[in-house]
Amino acid sequence: MNFIKEIIYRLRGEFTTEKLIKMGMTVGKNFARLNGVILDPSHCWLIQIGDNVTMAPRVHILCHDASTKQFLGYTKIGRVNIGNNVFIGAETVVLPGVNIGNNVIIGANSTVTHDIPDNTVVAGSPTKVISSMDDYLTKEKENMCNSVCYGAEYTLREKVSIENRLKQKDELNGKIGYIV
Repeated sequence: MNFIKEIIYRLRGEFTTEKLIKMGMTVGKNFARLNGVILDPSHCWLIQIGDNVTMAPRVHILCHDASTKQFLGYTKIGRVNIGNNVFIGAETVVLPGVNIGNNVIIGANSTVTHDIPDNTVVAGSPTKVISSMDDYLTKEKENMCNSVCYGAEYTLREKVSIENRLKQKDELNGKIGYIV
């Protein structure tokens, strides 16, 4: 099965996480890499990923920046270190030389150009601190008390029924809910 997975990834011009680890990338436990994530294969040994890290679709982790190549004859390179308990939102780009701390959320479509401290929520291009992790989670817990919350029966992994899909669609008209 891994052989087939490897072929599919190579046909798409991508590398499996397992292949990148064999090439030198370091990855902790519970790493979730969603569709289209690019982990710089040309310098993957410069990437270190901690435990409990999720990368949403189309995240790019770059350890090289070829903008200097034409003018200086050299490509800029740097390590990318990602701590534990980190969520990186869809379409985010992390540039070379960046350290992302522990307990960090990076909003979708962000550009990470500098180090991100522990226990922060950041977003933007370039990223800016939005709040502390504690403040963010407190606000979201309060929002959950006034919002509809859904169990696993509303997910594809539990084969959500057509009825529940329609119910959820109606209930979330103009508002945000939460799901397990």
